[in-house]
Amino acid sequence: MYRIAVIAGDGIGPEVVREGLKVLESAAARTGLRYELQRYDLGGERYLRTGEPLPEGVVEELRGFDAIYLGSIGHPEVAPGILERQLLLRLRFELDQYINLRPVKLYPGVETPLRDKGPEEIDFVVVRENTEGLYSGMGGIQYKGTPQEVSTQVHITTRFGVERCLRYAFELCRRRNREKKLTLCAKTNVLTYVHDTWWRAFNEVGDADYPDIQRDYAHVDATTMWMVKNPEWFDVIVTENMFGDIITDLGAMIQGGLGVAAGGNINPQGVSMFEPIGGSAPKYTGLNVACPIAAISAVQMLMETLGEEATSRRIEGAVERALVSGQIKSLAAGRMGLSTSEVGDLVAAYAGE
Repeated sequence: MYRIAVIAGDGIGPEVVREGLKVLESAAARTGLRYELQRYDLGGERYLRTGEPLPEGVVEELRGFDAIYLGSIGHPEVAPGILERQLLLRLRFELDQYINLRPVKLYPGVETPLRDKGPEEIDFVVVRENTEGLYSGMGGIQYKGTPQEVSTQVHITTRFGVERCLRYAFELCRRRNREKKLTLCAKTNVLTYVHDTWWRAFNEVGDADYPDIQRDYAHVDATTMWMVKNPEWFDVIVTENMFGDIITDLGAMIQGGLGVAAGGNINPQGVSMFEPIGGSAPKYTGLNVACPIAAISAVQMLMETLGEEATSRRIEGAVERALVSGQIKSLAAGRMGLSTSEVGDLVAAYAGE
């Protein structure tokens, strides 16, 4: 019996989470998976009511779950940075979800803006370090509002944090057993201190423990270029926090858009959190037009991470069948040809067959 915490969140979050759980229920009925859900009221609406982004004791409660399923966080009436730092980043940091995992996979039946590229060329994974770098929050502003204003944001890199991220990426590359090529994405020619740590650890860990994995390197600007020109060159990419944030949005576009892009915040020794990466999209809230495929794929990732391969494969197979069925005209909100709930019904029907 798995215990899954559900944070539907803001905007379209509750709508797409509803469809993800619908598909999970259908697949679990066929595989015999047993689970229970506990819902948490977290997000912008709660913050506006209570002034509390993350109530006391919730993080400790979440440690006791097998996984967390997140819809979206972000509210137009809450100033930028409040929910992101005091809720999302706090969950990632305090639950030590030190890996952000982003599959970039183009499914059959999905259009990509890349000419002459198809599912055979777009199938790689980005492993992003998730708790260090510029997002650690160290820094500040002096003399704010004056001509002498000085602001700093400190890029924190530890050998411990880098090495555990690299080892996760090497192991993933080995499990995928495709090209068995791990690409380090960094900027060693400019960020000569922090990325020297990445470079040395990359080669030392690879030499010592992963001689079967081919190592490759690309500056971040070159990585974005090759993701567009030759995405088939990549198997697994490993990178630091900010660069990972940027290149995974590009990855979402080449795999068909935010409507299909899911991600996981992973603690291999603890509780992990899975989500569609498209955000709360306030303008579509309540219209039943948002694409739920990414939220459904987040459930698939959740099952895969728990080791429930049968349920994971059933959900992914159902997504693929729905996308090639011709019934979903587009993955863009409002242009799918079906409503949010109708897409969920379609995928759930395939998952239950």
